[in-house]
Amino acid sequence: MTVALRIDVDTFRGTRDGLPRLLSALQRRGVRATWFVTLGPDNMGRHVRRMLKPSFALKMLRSGAPNLYGWDIAFRGTLWPGTVISEHLADTLRLPDRAGHEVALHAWDHHRWQVGAESLPDDALDAELARAIAAFTTVYARAPHACAAPGWRCDDRVLSLPSSQAFTWRSDARGPAVPFVPRMPDVPSTPHLGRTLAQPQIPVDLPTYDEGVGRGAGADERWNDMLLARLADGAPHVLTIHAESEGGAKAALFEQFLDRALAAGHQFEPLGDWLARQPAPREGRVARGTIPGREGWLCVGG
Repeated sequence: MTVALRIDVDTFRGTRDGLPRLLSALQRRGVRATWFVTLGPDNMGRHVRRMLKPSFALKMLRSGAPNLYGWDIAFRGTLWPGTVISEHLADTLRLPDRAGHEVALHAWDHHRWQVGAESLPDDALDAELARAIAAFTTVYARAPHACAAPGWRCDDRVLSLPSSQAFTWRSDARGPAVPFVPRMPDVPSTPHLGRTLAQPQIPVDLPTYDEGVGRGAGADERWNDMLLARLADGAPHVLTIHAESEGGAKAALFEQFLDRALAAGHQFEPLGDWLARQPAPREGRVARGTIPGREGWLCVGG
């Protein structure tokens, strides 16, 4: 079974440290992936305000977030302005592209998108996306062909933004790993809605480490066992890992998973290659929903 492998790069540390480490691990095994990169200021420390929500605080404690992501990430953009990733780490951002991997767009300001996808007006949200496209074009000397909304914070409004029309495909939804083309709701006063978009969605079906890891002795080993059991069902799968965790504190755990998966006959490939081999996408809908282990709403669809 071939698994579509997606790597989200959300932070300055994830870019500086996690990206090269993950790239080296994949290169040694002949594995290619799709890297969704964040280019603007690293303000992820501002998520500390969400600790006031019991559900978010419990998730942070369950996943061991401070040890998983590092204390520097916990304070980025709080005590000082967030570091602009693409201005300081452009050469690092180019490494996967130069190694023959697929590179696509994640965000300008990851934190601002996650909290603003619901509250920012259309023009401000579109400006965030346009700025990310411009920064990507500067770093890679080409426009991004695909996009994945941070935290899967996407809905019909996001998909209808002018800048959202720039992509060939997107990966914003959670759900069965079956590509679909979103059908927009019928709104007579809004001519760009009420139609089927030309951009296929590639939903992510497998949980991320911070969503699904358990607690107590042997939790990590059980995590790899669970993922491998899911892959063994013969169905298509899309897996997301993060440069901050699988390229950091959980690097050895992820490499163990890779070795076991490859030994079991599984293969990995970028999302774009995986999409090209799937049947023609059918029409579907996106909506706001929830999934176990993740705080707040996110895009679900299919």
